[in-house]
Amino acid sequence: MKKITGFIASVLLSVNFVVAQVTPAPSPAATVSQVVGVAKVSVDYSRPALRGREIFGKLIPFGKIYRTGANASTKIEVSSDITVEGQPLAAGKYAIMSIPNADEWTVIFSKNLGVGEQNYKESDDALRVKVKTSEVALTESFTIDFTDIKDDAAKMNIYWEKTKVSLNIGINIEKSIDAALAQQSNQASGSFQQAAEYMVQKGMDLNKALALVDKSLALRETFRNNWVKAQILDKLGKSSDALAFAMKAQSLGGSDPSYQFFKIKAKLPVAAPVVETPKKKKG
Repeated sequence: MKKITGFIASVLLSVNFVVAQVTPAPSPAATVSQVVGVAKVSVDYSRPALRGREIFGKLIPFGKIYRTGANASTKIEVSSDITVEGQPLAAGKYAIMSIPNADEWTVIFSKNLGVGEQNYKESDDALRVKVKTSEVALTESFTIDFTDIKDDAAKMNIYWEKTKVSLNIGINIEKSIDAALAQQSNQASGSFQQAAEYMVQKGMDLNKALALVDKSLALRETFRNNWVKAQILDKLGKSSDALAFAMKAQSLGGSDPSYQFFKIKAKLPVAAPVVETPKKKKG
């Protein structure tokens, strides 16, 4: 009997799940994104409607934590470091919570993506800022958008009922360019290193492999490209030079978790012994 009851329950759950997929939601999901400088800012949220209700100060009480939308908390993802109202917010994904008041909102970026009114903890805050409210024309559905787009700034706006709050989003263009170039250099460095390593493993042109690994090292030094150069120099008969790069790889590997596995298989080149010429005895 228990098995039959369980089977019926699972069927009902499946049916409900399917129905939820094909019927309109009271607060439909929405996504808005904007590139600010070189940072992409994306917001996923749900859009409750007024339906004749009084919202702020009534349905949503002043001074209480609010999920900033409907259903689950609103989520924001930023691809690069930004500022919000002049305060730094690191690249990543956050839940947006807020504390509405008549003249001012506290907008909170929480590291807990599963946060809601019942489990909110201030200790999970990545950032909280205060912004003034302004009155706008009646907005039926909760809305988030971006305006005032510039190379290094934009406004992220939240509207509902007759209330609007705007958050100033900023980006350090010079820092962003440096970060983007560093990322490309890291990728290129890895590509040159992989090509050189492949050529060594396959017994291909060692001088060409050496030129490739030198390009990798010029962009970014890692334990891996130092190790590849050590292997190339060792195969070219330059054992003393090879040992210097092997030791550099060893010193850099201490801060790289992958080195702990790699070093098990590594075999340091052995420098050619120094043969001293016997001194002639004075006769």
